[in-house]
Amino acid sequence: MDRQTLVSEIFRKQTFLCVGLDTELRRVPFSLQQHSEPVLTFNRQIIDATRDLCVAYKLNLAFYEARGAEGWRDFERTVRYIGSEHFIIADAKRGDIGNTSRLYAEAFFEHLPCHALTVTPYMGADSVAPFLSFPGKWAVVLALTSNEGSADFQQQVLRETGLPLWEHVVLEAQRWGSPENLMFVVGATRPEAFARVRVLAPEHFLLVPGVGAQGGDVAAVCRYGLTREAGLLINASRSILYASAQEDFAAAARAAAQRLQREMAQALGGLIG
Repeated sequence: MDRQTLVSEIFRKQTFLCVGLDTELRRVPFSLQQHSEPVLTFNRQIIDATRDLCVAYKLNLAFYEARGAEGWRDFERTVRYIGSEHFIIADAKRGDIGNTSRLYAEAFFEHLPCHALTVTPYMGADSVAPFLSFPGKWAVVLALTSNEGSADFQQQVLRETGLPLWEHVVLEAQRWGSPENLMFVVGATRPEAFARVRVLAPEHFLLVPGVGAQGGDVAAVCRYGLTREAGLLINASRSILYASAQEDFAAAARAAAQRLQREMAQALGGLIG
């Protein structure tokens, strides 16, 4: 999915919500536990309940890889069920020497119908370049994450430049790709950082985890990070997936997604107004 299509979908649907399908088998409602494919059935019902309220879905590979071959089958069948009208992000955090990254890219962009892949920039330009060589596909580069451990490396100030490492990553990575194929991950739990991100990367889309269960605030993120083309994909996972543990889980998921969509529609309305 190219940038213009993504932007058009955001304004058509009045949302920049990304639903995270980080499904744990143990948290699937009891009514589905005896099903032959409980995770896939759960995912399909969540997707059906939220399709019109979001523009993207993000699947963290750990929740599928942990279950071996069955988990991989659920992952593949889930992304194919989503279809081509939504932006699909494989949250795999890949990044290795060039030929290895090329095979990762082929796996998710050719064998699987994913539009974007999260990548770690730690090994440098040649480890990210293969993900940027597929038309209509995106690399989502880790910049400033929402976990406490981000202070260990990302927020350390470089002696040579006086910049935190994450700011150096944002500046350097823009030499590798463009706003047409490269996004950055910036955690919602640090909304004040979005003002700085927009100084460094005014046009790039940002994938924003940390809303909902992690305490991030949509309004604060929008205040600092929203651009004239939205420029944000705000992800919510647990707060939508597990809005209810009962038979009404899909309806509860829809209600949780609707609350976020309304906030986003209001923010987009402010751009027009």
